[in-house]
Amino acid sequence: MGALRYVNQALLEQIDTGAFRARQPFPWLNPQYFIAPEHYPELLDSMPDIAQFRAAFYGTRKHGQKGHDRYVLDYEEGMSLAEPWQQFIDELRGDTYREFVCQLLKVRDIRFRFHWHYTPAGCEVSPHCDSRGKLGSQIFYLNTERDWQPEWGGETVILDDEGEFPAASAPQFADFKAEYAALTADNRSLLFARRGNSWHGVRAVQCPEGYFRKVFIVVFEAHRPLRLASKRLKRILSGKPPVTDKERMMY
Repeated sequence: MGALRYVNQALLEQIDTGAFRARQPFPWLNPQYFIAPEHYPELLDSMPDIAQFRAAFYGTRKHGQKGHDRYVLDYEEGMSLAEPWQQFIDELRGDTYREFVCQLLKVRDIRFRFHWHYTPAGCEVSPHCDSRGKLGSQIFYLNTERDWQPEWGGETVILDDEGEFPAASAPQFADFKAEYAALTADNRSLLFARRGNSWHGVRAVQCPEGYFRKVFIVVFEAHRPLRLASKRLKRILSGKPPVTDKERMMY
């Protein structure tokens, strides 16, 4: 791949990976202009239509946590996608971004999943820690002053429990000792690494009917080839498909 159009390589080179890993209560960073500002509008102007999304409104999650209700579109290779988004994802799948994330998380290899979330009025992402297979995420915020007002909310909130809550529990936002809200306007993203205490969430959005909190998420997945081969062999022996839908969408 030649010169990057959407991923801002100069910003990648400025990020202090050591400072990121040392941040409390767990590693996180809220950079601006991770997407090259001169090309960011191209992505905003070619967002996927909500008609392509599936509804993900499932009620109570495991551990008694409130549901994470939203519309979801998963990226799959070969899907119908505007050219700016396809090029952006191709760059994220490329060596420059992959090596950056590996350095950030201090891992040798990694796989990515990509999806868009559109969240309607009244829906939230209750406080939770991500599953063990996830190493972290990068959330790109895609609303502008044209379709979002600050008072409508939508910020991802980093939550500090000072080690009080096990991951298999369901605390409320008010139960945490401290919180840090990510900035979301003007080409911001949120990078964070999963830890045992990596609590985060989004309070119920307060937008009018017909508006959506829009984000694009890169999920960082652990890549363990031997473990994956063992799982697939067990599935074959039990008569199940060897590759799950989730694995099929890892790149």
